[in-house]
Amino acid sequence: MTALPKVLVVDSCRRAQDTALSTELAEMGYASVTAPFEAADDVLAMMGSPVAIVLQMSRHGDAAEQTRFHALAARLRSAVAPHGTPVIVTGGPLGAATKLQDQLCRQAAS
Repeated sequence: MTALPKVLVVDSCRRAQDTALSTELAEMGYASVTAPFEAADDVLAMMGSPVAIVLQMSRHGDAAEQTRFHALAARLRSAVAPHGTPVIVTGGPLGAATKLQDQLCRQAAS
């Protein structure tokens, strides 16, 4: 039996059941590890190489949270660029719909 490809989900720990990505990812055939923003680097180091990193901002986040998430995204993109791992930012105060399926399918096809 082969292991499911893993996706690291980083969030602000303000999770709502209707916005949890773990179910969506499982339905797409991915295992997910959810980590709080502050632990992202440590969890990534323990995980190895995930097939994607998703930064899920809270719908109730403020401008400071958005700035922190976008700074983390830029830093992670630089760190995982040699592996071709996508870093996807979702959520935010506008409640932007995720486009995980499209982005992960494109990544899997390449």
